[in-house]
Amino acid sequence: VLLCQCSCYVAEDQQFQWLEKVFGSMQKKGLQVTILSTCPVADYKTQESTLTLVSPFLKALKTKEFQEQVCCPLLEQPNIVRDLPAAVLSYCQVWQIPAVLYQCYTDVIKLDTVTIEAFKPLLSSKVLKSLAKDASESTKILKKFLTTSETHNNIYI
Repeated sequence: VLLCQCSCYVAEDQQFQWLEKVFGSMQKKGLQVTILSTCPVADYKTQESTLTLVSPFLKALKTKEFQEQVCCPLLEQPNIVRDLPAAVLSYCQVWQIPAVLYQCYTDVIKLDTVTIEAFKPLLSSKVLKSLAKDASESTKILKKFLTTSETHNNIYI
């Protein structure tokens, strides 16, 4: 398991070089990528009012090669993912790397424990199951990510 946390902004024109550095030394065969990201619930497009949505909530996007069951509903059109999470998912699609992006829509600006709890169902997924030794300890494990992910709230596994 390689955990990569991006704690600074990566400009659009720098994203490809960033991805090449991260993925360049890895063997792509047998690789699987999980992307955790947050964004404001106001960015979520839906027919219903965002005021009636229970926040935070998860949506997923995946590459064609990702064959596992996702832990939440897929992101509906016309919603989009942007910035580095989108670049990572696109890179994985181009290189045929199985990848899934879990986008947490939240009504808070900084990542907090309530938002972290929204990611908790992911710990039962096949890939992330081994990260939590004890399900009762999962909240502590997720809270560890809070301290270093304040700038952009993206975690790539």
